[in-house]
Formats: sequence, structure tokens, C-alpha cells
Amino acid sequence: MTKHDTQRGGGGKALANWGPAILFAVILPFVTYGMLTDHGVSQVKALLLISLWPAVETLLHLAIRRRVDEFGMMMLILMLLGAVSATAYNTTELVFLKDSAITGLLGLSFLGSLTLRRPLMFYLGRKFGTDGTPEGLARWNGLWQFPGFRRTQYLLTTVWGLGFLADAAIRAVLTYTLPTGAMVLVNNILPLVVVATLVTWTTRVAKAGRARSAAAQAAAAEAAATPAVHGAP
Repeated sequence: MTKHDTQRGGGGKALANWGPAILFAVILPFVTYGMLTDHGVSQVKALLLISLWPAVETLLHLAIRRRVDEFGMMMLILMLLGAVSATAYNTTELVFLKDSAITGLLGLSFLGSLTLRRPLMFYLGRKFGTDGTPEGLARWNGLWQFPGFRRTQYLLTTVWGLGFLADAAIRAVLTYTLPTGAMVLVNNILPLVVVATLVTWTTRVAKAGRARSAAAQAAAAEAAATPAVHGAP
């Protein structure tokens, strides 16, 4: 396989992963909002209706894959609860602030888990970083005994929590400075950018951690073999 083929395959995989999210979280909400308001639907009702598009994506994923994604279902529940609660709002600002509040609560949940026996990223890492078998789960649970692994989980949880809080704060401020049409884009694009950035950073941290672990194991193996070499006749 050539380098060009590898890059093309990587691009196709990225498109498959992020394409549906961009379609249902950015393009369809923006287009639908314009169509609804052009046909006389109020801005508040239009915002409530377009907030259902990400829920449609999650349900389609469930129908096609026939597999329950716990993280996706959690986000679906949050979106539906937000949409139901937003029916009492009568201004576009409150609808946008509702979304910021949900993201902020998610960030607080990450930071609050730092006080628990194991932080939230440990459990998310176990879900996405293992194959789900008893052996895989046991291997992941066993990593907790290593101080470096524990520090990484606390670091990841802290950064993700702060990232979600920053996202919520920025969108709350922009709610009162941008026109509604522009805020529709920002409100849907910014969370994707934040999550993509956090995932990229997390992947790099994980790779660096695995490299350090491999180097430590190699050094330990070399140290264990050294006395045998020096003691040989």
C-alpha cells in the first residue's frame, strides 16, 4: 500500500467518523432553521425543532449498527431533556443558554468525579479503549495500580472538564453578541471543535503514555538480564 493510499484511507475513515456528525449537527440544523424561519415559524420554535437533528443521528446509528452506544445514548437523553425543558422558553437567548448549561453541567460532572475513587475518564477509557471482554476489562482495571496511569486519568478528566466549561462559557457570552442565525452555526460547530480537539490531545497523551510504558518495560528487562550476562563464565 502506498503512502497516498494510506492517506486516502485515513481521510475516508475521518469522513466516515465525522461526516454524519457534521451533517446532522451543523448542515441540517442551519439549513432547516433558515427554511423554517423563511416560512413564518418563530425563531424559538425553529431552534427547538432543529435541536432534534442530533437525536435523529443517534437513533439512525442505533438502527443501522443495531448496537447500543452508551455514550451516544447518554447524549441523546441530555438532548431530549434539553428540548423538553426548552419548550417553556420564549426567547432565543434562553434556548442557547440551555445548551450551554447542559455542556457546563457535563464539565462539572467531569471535575466532580476527581473526588471519587476513580475519575470519569477512567470509565470512558475503559469503554472505548478495550474490546469489552472480561479479559480486556481486567487488563484495563489492572492498569490502575501504576502511578503514571492514575496521573494520566486525573489529567485527562481535568482537561476534559475544563474544556466543556470553556465551551459553555464562550457560547453563553456569544449568545448576547451574535445574531440568531450566526449563533445557530456557532452553537453547533463549537462543541464539535472542542470535542475533536480534546480527542486529538487525548490520543497523543495516550500514545506518549504507551511509549513511556514500553521504554520502562524494556529497561526493566535489560536490567534483569544484565546480572546474568555478567555472572556468566
